[in-house]
Amino acid sequence: MDVGELLSYQPNRGTKRPRDEEEEEIKARRKQASAREHGRHREEETAALEETDDEKKKLLQIIERDGEEEDEEEEPLDESSVKKMILTFEKRSYKNQELRIKFPDNPEKFMESELDLNDIIQEMHVIATMPGLYHLLVEGQVVALLVQNLERLDESVKEEADGVHNTLGIVENMAEFRPEMCTEAAQQGLMQWLLKRLKAKMPFDANKLYCSEVLAILLQNNDDNRELLGELDGIDVLLQQLSVFKRHNPSTAEEQEMMENLFDSLCSCLMLSSNRDRFLKGEGLQLMNLMLREKKISRSSALKVLDHAMIGPEGTDNCHKFVDILGLRTIFPLFMKSPKKIKKVGTTEKEHEEHVCSILASLLRNLRGQQRTRLLNKFTENDSEKVDRLMELYFKYLDAMQVADKKIDGEKHDMVRRGEIIDDDMEDEFYLRRLDAGLFVLQLICYIMAEICNANVPQIRQRVHQILNMRGSSIKIVRHILKEYAENIGDGKNQEFRESEQKRILDLLENF
Repeated sequence: MDVGELLSYQPNRGTKRPRDEEEEEIKARRKQASAREHGRHREEETAALEETDDEKKKLLQIIERDGEEEDEEEEPLDESSVKKMILTFEKRSYKNQELRIKFPDNPEKFMESELDLNDIIQEMHVIATMPGLYHLLVEGQVVALLVQNLERLDESVKEEADGVHNTLGIVENMAEFRPEMCTEAAQQGLMQWLLKRLKAKMPFDANKLYCSEVLAILLQNNDDNRELLGELDGIDVLLQQLSVFKRHNPSTAEEQEMMENLFDSLCSCLMLSSNRDRFLKGEGLQLMNLMLREKKISRSSALKVLDHAMIGPEGTDNCHKFVDILGLRTIFPLFMKSPKKIKKVGTTEKEHEEHVCSILASLLRNLRGQQRTRLLNKFTENDSEKVDRLMELYFKYLDAMQVADKKIDGEKHDMVRRGEIIDDDMEDEFYLRRLDAGLFVLQLICYIMAEICNANVPQIRQRVHQILNMRGSSIKIVRHILKEYAENIGDGKNQEFRESEQKRILDLLENF
């Protein structure tokens, strides 16, 4: 066989980045092409068989090396080629839609356009390697076209389900490399499609998992998308999907991952005050309260959602409703004893205690009248056992902080000795490390102590001071922790809120 002909022969490589199930088909096409080549050059092939084994090996190495070089010399991706790719996608998308409308009952008529469209979607994956070109996808309204394409795909057909998966992959890559484009993508119909797909009555599959993942990404640090989800009744969709896990654990690791994505999406949305009202009206508090009682895997995440729903002045209505639905009967057992075995992977005892203490702090901050009295009575019942538990947690986290502070002080000393400057950024980093080590939980505990000691219930105040004296501790330490808390409060809030909240906390300290 002539070496030149062998080197010039290029088998059909199929589409870029083929999925695993397509590999066998591609191999079969290569074999067929090789067979045809074999027939056309039978005489040359006979001559080639007479070569020595060494020459055959060299020839194969040359062919293999040449194939690798050809892969490396593919046309580089630039703005022009991406625009060309987008134009092709648009043309194929419109052609497919036209044929589907024209021949709705005759799939054979639009099958070829279907395959062409899926091919170009798969090709568009290569844009993931060039985040600098993502703006072309948004300014060209390509996301809107991708969503239109998603709308007409029938996921009961495997190839079309693959098309959905590929499209979500393009969106995820866009969101990862250019987060600012998440808003435009959501506005162009993606948010609405994701919610529709999540609530579709279909068996759980990889695409539903992927939808939950993309939704959580779109909502990260994005108030516009959080508001859009609320306007599209997305809070109700999330609550409906999560209600399945009220009495049943996810059946697989993938389904559990989807559940966590939905909980994360809900927590993210609750950072917007308008969504707190939607959560309240959608009976989200009742669902989370039931999840806490059922003791399933969803319990830890339900606790986190309640924390997000009640925190700050925006959580006042949810705090009052929580007491109305007898939530105090649910939250205090979790305060008195952290679960020995937390079923949710990745959830720690510290996270559990942080969420419970944060909920109690929010209740003390927001409740008024009879409901506040009901809350304070909990701290006096059973010989003030809840005050004893509060002080137990206080000393637990105080000890943890003393260890962390000693380590940080040592690092600061070493930096000064080396002549390094500890600037504001470095101080902020040290403060964040202290919060992570347990300072935030300790601050919440001290805030709860200050609130209940200012409640004109002598029994509570006496018990707090008695335990502090017994353990050789001082009220000065509590005041120092709360002053530091007040100085750092209100990040991300307006200045007026920050100042009023600082004054309120310092007033509590006056009468401690």
